[in-house]
Amino acid sequence: MIARINRWATRQADVRIPPAQGRLLAQIDELGPARIGDLARADHCSQPTMTTQVQRLEERGWVGRVSDPADARAVLISLTDEGRTLLTDVRRERAEVLRPYVGALSDDQRTRLVDAVATLNDLLVAAAAAAEPSRTQEKENR
Repeated sequence: MIARINRWATRQADVRIPPAQGRLLAQIDELGPARIGDLARADHCSQPTMTTQVQRLEERGWVGRVSDPADARAVLISLTDEGRTLLTDVRRERAEVLRPYVGALSDDQRTRLVDAVATLNDLLVAAAAAAEPSRTQEKENR
């Protein structure tokens, strides 16, 4: 259901970038500085496909490359200030599309929505914490 709402809001919003680029910016924001391979795994695509996507964002000045402090031969992809501002704008535009519908909810429905969002956030925090040991192990195996 969340994915459907997200897709609908993205289609309705007046954003200046393709949805795939917005999704990648959001993914980099969520993961923090990451290697191309890590981004490709997170997006379930090939490394060459991710390289192409990152190059497009880099050409527009929305992401940059920095040396990986753990491995000087590798680089990490991170958001630039311009990329972070763009992502904030995209998120704001999508929220604006939903605002009238949320505003039309009854007080009880809004309360239930707030509770549901809090529960979903708890779920994501728990899932991320459970996945963290495997990510740490992956990094140690490099």
